[in-house]
Amino acid sequence: MPDSGFLALFIVGLLGGAHCVGMCGGIVGALSMGGASRWSMHLAYNAGRVLSYAAAGAIAGALGAASLGLEGQVPARLILYVFANLMLIALGFYLLGLTRVLAITERAGQSLWRRVQPLTRRFLPAHTVRQAFPLGLLWGWLPCGLVYSALASALSAGSAGRGAALMLAFGLGTLPNLLLAGILLARLNEFVRRPLVRMLSGLMILGFGVYGLLGLPGLMESL
Repeated sequence: MPDSGFLALFIVGLLGGAHCVGMCGGIVGALSMGGASRWSMHLAYNAGRVLSYAAAGAIAGALGAASLGLEGQVPARLILYVFANLMLIALGFYLLGLTRVLAITERAGQSLWRRVQPLTRRFLPAHTVRQAFPLGLLWGWLPCGLVYSALASALSAGSAGRGAALMLAFGLGTLPNLLLAGILLARLNEFVRRPLVRMLSGLMILGFGVYGLLGLPGLMESL
């Protein structure tokens, strides 16, 4: 995954904000009623959530790197590379509103979430930062097609550290929408929902994916 992948995932996280608020909006709203200051609760929750994204990215990056150490690593590297760029193209289509591929990927994480979700009840309702942070850690594993699609890039990152960094970029992109939920969210949503903004952003992400696929012959020659 080229360095442009960091920018691509940040943009996906930023402009996929409506999806993020739909998945986490209820929890974010509940945090505003906590006993601690509003900002400290939101910061703690989102720090935990983004940390879980980075952890998932590290796992995906490590698994991808391990697959390259197996026999037949050249085909594996090509498959991961193509898969990552195809997912970027799918994310571009998502931003353009042309596909529901994210809903399909969300079904894959349901079994894991059924095991994680009961643990969140220990921290609900969250009234303190000490409750909000672990709640964010757990909520970061909520089945989310946007997250899973971003993880495809982490899978092809080549290392655990790079995979974590890619998902950190994605997580940072999601912060404005969730940190500002209930404060400036209406204005931000109005901006990111503008057809021109979504079209340009979708085309940009599509461009990253197509550019990556166009570089496939060069990658094959270098292997």
